[in-house]
Amino acid sequence: MHPYRRLRMVMASAPGTSACAACRVLRRKCTAQCLFAPYFPPDQPQKFAHVHKVFGVANVTKMLHELPPPHREDCVNSLAYEADARVQDPVYGCVGAISVLQQQVAHLQTQLALATSEIARLRETFAIAAAASTTNPSPPPSNSAPANGGPSLFLAPLQTPRSPPQDPDNTLSADLNRPPSIDPQNQESPPRQQPQQSPPASCETPRPASS
Repeated sequence: MHPYRRLRMVMASAPGTSACAACRVLRRKCTAQCLFAPYFPPDQPQKFAHVHKVFGVANVTKMLHELPPPHREDCVNSLAYEADARVQDPVYGCVGAISVLQQQVAHLQTQLALATSEIARLRETFAIAAAASTTNPSPPPSNSAPANGGPSLFLAPLQTPRSPPQDPDNTLSADLNRPPSIDPQNQESPPRQQPQQSPPASCETPRPASS
């Protein structure tokens, strides 16, 4: 017998001590041979009240007499749990609590199965990717420097030199000092000089020389 149970039995049977919860609810004298004293201490009257309301004293007494002493405490605890559940839920009692727990277990098992399948799928995907990278290694990038320290084939983009910013005052003075430009199309050509014509030759017939 458990030492704590034996101590409770001794306290219940000792003269001058308070009666057990069962005897207090039933309003009877608690003796040393009280069957309920080890399982219903004086400070738990509600426990026996629920058991008595749901199962009755006669049924509880019969069940305890049919069981060996080592199993009586477990029986009383089960009766007390079922009686409390029946008081809280008169229709389903402890069956309602068991049903709720079973639904929670089924939901958690479904989530566990989904998580397990997702982990397996991710592992398979990573394995395929690792095998592909090992079989077909990717070429080095073109702009990276060669490993042997040789010249790189990467050509930097050409940069167009930028002209320095111009001062607006200097630009204006340069425009004022610049000679006016002459448009070759609008430039007037100088007048052409007419060639001098020689005087017309005489039409007279030369005279013969005199002898």
